Amino acid sequence: MVTVDPDVCVLCGLCVGVCPPDAMELTPTRLVVLPNCTECGWCVPYCPVGAISGGRPVSVMKRRRASAT
Repeated sequence: MVTVDPDVCVLCGLCVGVCPPDAMELTPTRLVVLPNCTECGWCVPYCPVGAISGGRPVSVMKRRRASAT
């Protein structure tokens, strides 16, 4: 399960932009992981403060190569 530590999250929204199933929602006060999260882990390495954990983490470079094809 992908989880967000609200005490660490700075609400930057980078994770929302990279989430393939659009399963993250940024509100003015918190980041919400929606029920349609597939636990792919794409969001984890993009969090600049390490507030997101869980999923099946894959390196950022591997993801960039996959999305470029």
